Amino acid sequence: MAMLGAIMVPHPPLIIPEVGRGQERGIQATIQAYHEAAKRLASWKPDTVVVLSPHSVMYADYFHISPGRGAQGNFGAFRAPQVEIKVQYDTEFVDMLSRKAAGCGVSAGTLGERDSSLDHGTMIPLWFLNQYYEGYQTVRIGLSGLPFSQHYKLGQCIQKTAELLGRRVAVIASGDLSHKLKDDGPYGFQAEGPVYDEKIMDIMGRGDFGRLFDLSEEFCAKAAECGQRSFVIMAGALDCLAVKAETLSYEGPFGVGYGVCVYETEGAAPQRDFLRQYEERVCAQAARRKESEDAYVRLARQTIETYIRTGKKISVPDGLPDEMYANRAGVFVSLKEEGALRGCIGTIGPVRNSIAEEIIENAVSASTKDPRFHAVREDELERLEYSVDVLSPAELIASEEELDVRRYGVIVTKGSRRGLLLPNLEGVDTVQAQVAIAKRKAGISADEDVQLERFEVVRHY
Repeated sequence: MAMLGAIMVPHPPLIIPEVGRGQERGIQATIQAYHEAAKRLASWKPDTVVVLSPHSVMYADYFHISPGRGAQGNFGAFRAPQVEIKVQYDTEFVDMLSRKAAGCGVSAGTLGERDSSLDHGTMIPLWFLNQYYEGYQTVRIGLSGLPFSQHYKLGQCIQKTAELLGRRVAVIASGDLSHKLKDDGPYGFQAEGPVYDEKIMDIMGRGDFGRLFDLSEEFCAKAAECGQRSFVIMAGALDCLAVKAETLSYEGPFGVGYGVCVYETEGAAPQRDFLRQYEERVCAQAARRKESEDAYVRLARQTIETYIRTGKKISVPDGLPDEMYANRAGVFVSLKEEGALRGCIGTIGPVRNSIAEEIIENAVSASTKDPRFHAVREDELERLEYSVDVLSPAELIASEEELDVRRYGVIVTKGSRRGLLLPNLEGVDTVQAQVAIAKRKAGISADEDVQLERFEVVRHY
């Protein structure tokens, strides 16, 4: 069998004795489990070890696969430059994986590397592995801002590449869990932190990888985890395979969660096709949304589907509510994919002759011109969720005390710089956070005074 198994491991630098200088004794259970996981992986005698690291090169819309014949790194950033790791890359695997990903519609490859040095998310697992095994080649892959489904698909491509090349492959999913477990921890406390760790350890301990899709982007962001996407790629690499899953340890004494699990493959299991099952649920949910959507959302969806499929912008259709023809207002069209923002473009005030025209123009822009994202692809259309916000006229206010994040959106202005944030957004829970985000969007520094305006919206789903 090409895919031998995988391990899920954390990457706290202090686990390296020369870095921790005694502090590592506070995570002794993790250290013991790490050694056991490394021994298990070594016993499989893989030809190639694929390392998935949150601290390698990361792009919003692209998976970076490290190029070249090899690389090295050290722990100089953690005051231990004498501890070095060197790897030899499996260049044939990298080339085949890049081509396989392209054929599967996954944006991945070797472009965009600025620094070839190994990151600590890669070096720490290999520091343990190298104590028990040598002679293997490595493939290092960074994560991306793409949806979880794309991470799973990349994992599937890893499995297919291993099969095509006849490689014996093991995967290391490097990633810490929540960074917000304790008030006195380095990142503070967030209620979602311990909840995430409990959920992820249950999922990973059972090998119940389909439930990884149930953890929303917003929830993961609030928990401040860094391993979720590594775990999803790993799950994809084990797609349709039976695995013996075992939890070796979990602890979080310093306010960051560390989990160690091992997965050994045990043959084919076609029923463990978790991505197909997830996509079926997504399509069913999309069908239900279409049945309940109002005219505003339907117009945005029809605009985008037509434009992406044909390149043509629709005309204002007949049969809309009268106010969409007669009224003018600022409109924002927002898109989400798998719970993550996929595009959002709008106008603060009316610039076209009707709300309907405003929706059509901004829907096209949200799907193709938001500078934060590449243009929506046709294969994404069934996974998109739409919302349309119709804005009331903005009014000047004297201070943040007149804001309410659930009721009012905010506009901040400093000279020619202007930023807007809509109200009642997931993850924006305070007025201070709302204003800070609006300032960042406008390129206004946090300490600059600004003119404040507020507005209300009617949100259509």
